[in-house]
Amino acid sequence: METLRIILLLVTGLGILNVWLLRFNKNTAYRGGSAGNMKEEFRAYGLPVKLVYLVGFIKCTLAILLLAGIWFEELVMPAAIGMGIMMLGAIIMHINIGDNLKQSMPALSLLVICGILAWI
Repeated sequence: METLRIILLLVTGLGILNVWLLRFNKNTAYRGGSAGNMKEEFRAYGLPVKLVYLVGFIKCTLAILLLAGIWFEELVMPAAIGMGIMMLGAIIMHINIGDNLKQSMPALSLLVICGILAWI
């Protein structure tokens, strides 16, 4: 069970950091609407572009806390719940603009993983 917990923490933490730090300005098949980068994605959702930095800060902070949870187990539950809430918000944004399931799959997958992490 410990190995599974570590794998899920790594997948979630590194996955979020990858999206927000390495792929921020890159086009992916999972961007909302027809956005080519993170700022365009927030515009597609009808959100202020300035909000991208607040959401990015929150998600990156939670991702780092999840990674730290490998060594400090007490961080996992609050970070997983917080990240789950962020993923639920992402799913709602995808639904609101009519994105297909493929575009919503990363957020949905991470929501499930965060639920598992909070539970175990």
